[in-house]
Amino acid sequence: MDLGTKRVAGIIAQVALLLSCSYGTTGEDVCDSALVSNLPPSSFRSSSQLSSSHAPGFAKLNKREGAGGWSPLISDKYQWLEVDLGERTKITAVATQGRYGSSDWLTSYLLMFSDTGHNWKQYRQEDSIGSFPGNSNADSVVQYKLQQAAIARFLRLIPLDWNPSGRIGLRLETYGCPYTSDVVSLNGGSSSLVYRLSPGPWRTSKEVVSLKFKTLRNSGMLLHAEGQQGVSLSLELERGKLQLLLRKGMTSLEPQRLTSLGSLLDDQHWHHVVLEQRNAHLNLTVDKNTERVQLPAEFSRWDIEQLSLGAVHSLSSQKPDISKKNLHGCIENLLYNDVNLIELAQKRDRQVTVRGNVTFSCAEPVSIALTFPGPQSFLQLPGTTTSSLDGVSVGFQFRTWNRAGLLLTFGLLQKGGMVWLYLSDARLRLQIHKGGTVVLELSAGAALSDGQWHSVDLTCRRGRLTISVDKEEGGIAHATPSFPVTTGSQLFFGGCPAEEHSEECRNPFETFQGCMRLLTVENQPVDLIMVQQRLLGNYSQLLIDMCGITDRCSPSRCEHGGRCSQSWTVFHCNCSDTGYSGATCHSSVYEQSCEAYKHNGNTSGHFYIDVDGSGPIRPQLVYCNMTEKNTWMVLPHNNTELTRVQPSPGVSQHSVHFDYSSQEEQLLAAISQSEHCEQELSYHCRKSRLLNTLEGSPFSWWLGGPGQGRVQTYWGGAHPGSQQCACGLQGDCVDLQHYCNCDADRLEWTEDSGLLTHKDTLPIRSLVLGDIQRPGSEAAYRVGPLRCHGDKNFWNAAFFDKETSYLHFPTFHGELSADISFLFKTTGSSGVFLENLGIKDFIRIELSSSTQVVFSFDVGNGPLEVRVESSVPLNDNRWHRVRAERNVKEASLRLDELPVATQEAPADGHFHLQLNSQLFIGGTASRQKGFRGCIRSLQLNGVTLDLEERAKITPGVQPGCPGHCSSYGSLCQNQGRCVERANGFQCDCSLSAHVGVFCQTEVSASFKSGTSVMYTFKEPYELSRNSSALPSSIYSDLTLRGENVSLSFRTNQSPALLLYVSSYYREYLALLINRHDKLEVRYKLDSSRDAEVLKSSVKSVANGQLHTVAIRRLTDSVSVQIDENAREDFNLTSDGEFNAVKSLVLGRVHESDDLDPDLARLASLGFTGCLSVVRFNAISPLKAALLHPDTSPVIITGPLVQSNCGSAASANPYAAENTHHLSDQSGSTGSGQPLINAIRTDSALIGGVIAVVIFVVVTGLAITARFLYRRKETYRNQQVKGVQQENSQDFPFNNQADSQNVSSENPKEYII
Repeated sequence: MDLGTKRVAGIIAQVALLLSCSYGTTGEDVCDSALVSNLPPSSFRSSSQLSSSHAPGFAKLNKREGAGGWSPLISDKYQWLEVDLGERTKITAVATQGRYGSSDWLTSYLLMFSDTGHNWKQYRQEDSIGSFPGNSNADSVVQYKLQQAAIARFLRLIPLDWNPSGRIGLRLETYGCPYTSDVVSLNGGSSSLVYRLSPGPWRTSKEVVSLKFKTLRNSGMLLHAEGQQGVSLSLELERGKLQLLLRKGMTSLEPQRLTSLGSLLDDQHWHHVVLEQRNAHLNLTVDKNTERVQLPAEFSRWDIEQLSLGAVHSLSSQKPDISKKNLHGCIENLLYNDVNLIELAQKRDRQVTVRGNVTFSCAEPVSIALTFPGPQSFLQLPGTTTSSLDGVSVGFQFRTWNRAGLLLTFGLLQKGGMVWLYLSDARLRLQIHKGGTVVLELSAGAALSDGQWHSVDLTCRRGRLTISVDKEEGGIAHATPSFPVTTGSQLFFGGCPAEEHSEECRNPFETFQGCMRLLTVENQPVDLIMVQQRLLGNYSQLLIDMCGITDRCSPSRCEHGGRCSQSWTVFHCNCSDTGYSGATCHSSVYEQSCEAYKHNGNTSGHFYIDVDGSGPIRPQLVYCNMTEKNTWMVLPHNNTELTRVQPSPGVSQHSVHFDYSSQEEQLLAAISQSEHCEQELSYHCRKSRLLNTLEGSPFSWWLGGPGQGRVQTYWGGAHPGSQQCACGLQGDCVDLQHYCNCDADRLEWTEDSGLLTHKDTLPIRSLVLGDIQRPGSEAAYRVGPLRCHGDKNFWNAAFFDKETSYLHFPTFHGELSADISFLFKTTGSSGVFLENLGIKDFIRIELSSSTQVVFSFDVGNGPLEVRVESSVPLNDNRWHRVRAERNVKEASLRLDELPVATQEAPADGHFHLQLNSQLFIGGTASRQKGFRGCIRSLQLNGVTLDLEERAKITPGVQPGCPGHCSSYGSLCQNQGRCVERANGFQCDCSLSAHVGVFCQTEVSASFKSGTSVMYTFKEPYELSRNSSALPSSIYSDLTLRGENVSLSFRTNQSPALLLYVSSYYREYLALLINRHDKLEVRYKLDSSRDAEVLKSSVKSVANGQLHTVAIRRLTDSVSVQIDENAREDFNLTSDGEFNAVKSLVLGRVHESDDLDPDLARLASLGFTGCLSVVRFNAISPLKAALLHPDTSPVIITGPLVQSNCGSAASANPYAAENTHHLSDQSGSTGSGQPLINAIRTDSALIGGVIAVVIFVVVTGLAITARFLYRRKETYRNQQVKGVQQENSQDFPFNNQADSQNVSSENPKEYII
């Protein structure tokens, strides 16, 4: 059929299509008319046909002509069926059917579209899934509605799989409607369109420009919009990406890049672009991806005066800017605010100026490309066909993401040898081997794996060998080989045939994955269509007439700033320095609160917290204070010091703004998540009023809350809106007529201080102080850091007491990325934690057995399961943590701290997870396989579900879940006891020699030779007189048949007495270092016999290093262990009873009458060094002396300095501190300065007053010290009676509240 006949047939088909589409409705409303059934046979082409009765023209749905459909000569994956629709058409659906009356049908296939019959583009669902489901028999019709309508003239269907008992057989139909467009073609020179806008009041704040374009060039000016003073926006194609550029006037040299979108836009396919301006916001859309840009403030009133298409035309000069690369390609349906500018140009409208060579059709060059998709891909072409030894000349272009791969290889025509041209480390390299030896190497180019087209030329003429990249712009290399370089009979591109031991082609490198085009051999272009038809060369696993490159990093699937890199088949996310982890940097590596860090066993310090987990809020650095009952999160700002206000001349008010280290969204999320927040607000004043009266306007105020904050007229300690201070609320102001101390307007210094605790008004953003200008007025302020405690999300829990009970929530939306985390505890062996269903899709996490958790889902391509097996039972009624994630690369499941289990996503992409049922927690919709137990802190994509609130109104489910010590009790160390709390737990350290949130901090003291600490046990007659005075755990029994003694020490003294325990019966226990630097334990359990000396073999214990000693005795058996050395066992010859224990002494022993002479001499020397965590049975004498000296039966003599000398880290002066203290960022704003400095510069009168005050304080301290000394002496001389237990809750041990005020960094000295 000649060309004219084909055109007539196409016109007839289009007329029929128009008539069918226009019947009853318009094509815009309904677009589902049959497109193939009325086409003539000439509109069909195929790779081959089995016979004339199996020709492609018979491949019409439900037709029985010929053999009942199309079948190719050979059934393999290189076959295709092509349909020419006559004109570009909107295609919305495809239907397939097998060949009538046969066993021939397809089970899956690919769809390709094209405007020209070349340069095919594969249609992908959701940008990833390329294959379509086919048929299961020869007669039924399977129709697939395209998620995105395709615009094309040509359609090509490629079989992937077919009935294994038959062959390829096909009938098909496509559905759609006509597509109309206005097109303009620009040649890249001076051709362009210029649209001058008419000035008028009709301009709005919304401007929209939309168009489609296609080009083979990777750079060029697409659109230029200019306004007043030369301010302009441009859309410019650069390296295949669309850049949005801003120029602020004619004098602006370098434009500002606002954003970049799209990739590989030089593929000669249509790309849709929309640029929408709304005031100072700009939305740029390329195909299906949108970026939102904030424009500078001056653009809020910016009006476009001129639009240039294809080139830059300035308003001041109507000549195009030839310094820019103008667009070479086609543009379709250019609309400005719904005005079709191409249509105006065709009508020669005076607002549109056509410049240069512009045609109103799309002249498309034919460029045939090859795709090498896999490791078996190769192209074989014939080499030199003449006997000339003139050399070699091969050229081609390629694009790839891979850094390595074979591009070309051939054998040398003479004397043997092989030539390899390949990529290595993204550089072009040439190697020639002869006799197994590399005889020549060249390299050129760099960064060639960037996805751009790169040209390669290999030539050898007159003995000169040359390789060049990008026409020498990318690099060139020369060599002069001593042998002729001519091609053999065959050239191989991309790889080698699979046949083993092929002498013609050997590939020691990786195979090439990418695209090639414009192949030339001996300066003659290679006809790749002949290659496709098997008329030239040979090939395997190639996609011909298309480039199937995909940019997996545009848009990037890496979240939270992860850096995307890719190869031909996969992308990789580099999550370093982002604070997130996982295949797509989705999951936060940080906990969401200080509370969570505490329950991981951490102590006070600086931590990054991520309040919304995988959500958009970035991690923030906070200080976690875990030394109190509550775990405090501290958020500092730029000035937490007490700062004096210095008035400025002519300024009636002093304003100060506070900048927090956290960003706005981080602050608000942290406050919202916390159970309680507070911030100190203090005002120190002298003749400077604050709020004045209740009715009057305040002199000063502050702003707090979200954003810039709202004006607040109450002060710390009062209620919002009260216009009062704390003293006004409590009724104890210095002047009862006022509601603030400062409002009394007195000459004396006073203050109004308190805590702000209403979260809606926090944090304090700024402070305005008014009454500071009067003569004599002085003031200072302090705004403390924001402090919050409690995590509403961390403890949000529900208890499911029946298998049929569940909670339900709205449908979970995690189409492409989903993460789920929670904690559970149970005694059951199985149950469903979570389930959400769709029509076919589902997602479920369940306890499948007592040792296994399963994460399963289906996104349309079959169920996928990820399992984690635990070596210990999970139904142990302890908390276990589950974290599941599904993204475009993989699905992962993590249980507690076990290794992560992963399953890769299907190689051909992914589907959206489409759910529509309610989300069930703790059960299923069928009420089967329900979970019995507790679920806590359930988060989906970083959002916490409020289980407790829903449980309050749901039968069979109880809010909250007590019992945390079973899970977290192990965090309490060193005999600390776990105490349950409503939300969490607390470590009681009263029975431990340690202190701290987990009883982990050593209680240590530095001793000097005169230091003595004597702990007195209960006297015998006191026990008989009042046997119920105190429990035996506090005072020792009359007779000990064993003891556990432990302590740590550090000293250079030898000999030295470390510990001495005496008895009323002249018996004793002594722990000492002998003159040989070895440890001795002396027991005298029979006053009539000499002491028994137990000598340790461990050497050099007086070496200044920290050593730990543990002594255990049971009757006559004694064991001694020093550090990590082997335990040493001894046996006593005495009866094994330690009778009537009297006292325990650390350091110098003053009462030495009962001691043996040599021990008495040693005891009189005292001890110089460090003692730490001293424990005698249940007694901690050093802890009692340091923390409760006034309420414990201890006598302290000489200097006793509390320090951290017992910490292992203190041995190294460069070691990091165990506890990280918050150092608030100081420095006042404005002219303020710390008050302490200001007071020092005050008048001599104030200095004299301060001196008097100091004198009085010192005198009081001296009197107090004398009183305490006399009290101690009285206590010792009269053999003190026991103090009643109610004086101290854990007498004589550490009270938790007191112990946390002890700083290991600041030694306290007790000198009595």
